[in-house]
Amino acid sequence: MSFLDIISVFEKRDLLTAWVCLAVAFTLGTSRRQALITDAGGIPVDMLAMIFIVAVITVGPSFVLHELAHKYAAVRYGYWAGFRKKTQMLLIAVVITVLTGIVFAAPGATLINTAGREMTKKESGIISLAGPLTNLILAVPFFICMIAGGILGGAEASVFTVSGFLFFLGMIGFQVNAMLALFNMLPVGSLDGRKILSYDAAVFTAMIAMSLLMLYLSLQSRMSVGMLL
Repeated sequence: MSFLDIISVFEKRDLLTAWVCLAVAFTLGTSRRQALITDAGGIPVDMLAMIFIVAVITVGPSFVLHELAHKYAAVRYGYWAGFRKKTQMLLIAVVITVLTGIVFAAPGATLINTAGREMTKKESGIISLAGPLTNLILAVPFFICMIAGGILGGAEASVFTVSGFLFFLGMIGFQVNAMLALFNMLPVGSLDGRKILSYDAAVFTAMIAMSLLMLYLSLQSRMSVGMLL
């Protein structure tokens, strides 16, 4: 049985809902912010469609793979795990993303059933670590994509050129994964950071330092976005 076989229909539905909602919210947030920056009444439909395509490729998978990483780690330890969307949190995540264009989102969570077995601190820490670590790993190919687009001249080209699209796609994917990693590494509430810190302070420190570094680098690249739109 493959890993995909243990993802229930309900879980796939909730993940798909979160994927689409976050992509739409990011598209609206990005287009709204760009309209304010350029003092324009709106942006062209083709540009809106391009932002949505990039959001579908970057925002959705970054969130979904984060949650599936939690599930995979939990299943490896013998637990049942499944993602469930939280409608209230999904709405809050959508509103924040629309207003700011920033993907600090928690539209649901991967629930774990231990069947009465006590989860160890190590198990909890590693299961929690799997999510933000996945985002840091995903940031790497997007960073390479951004660099490749930049080398080809994409930093100064339209997104409707190959080099411009590669640069824009890589920049957004890199930034989104850095944001998700840092947000989830915050040691508060039910976020991953609190459990990771409880498990291993050194691992927590290394992870949050790497998340901050990647977010800083992604924000520096953001300065080029005006050239692309």
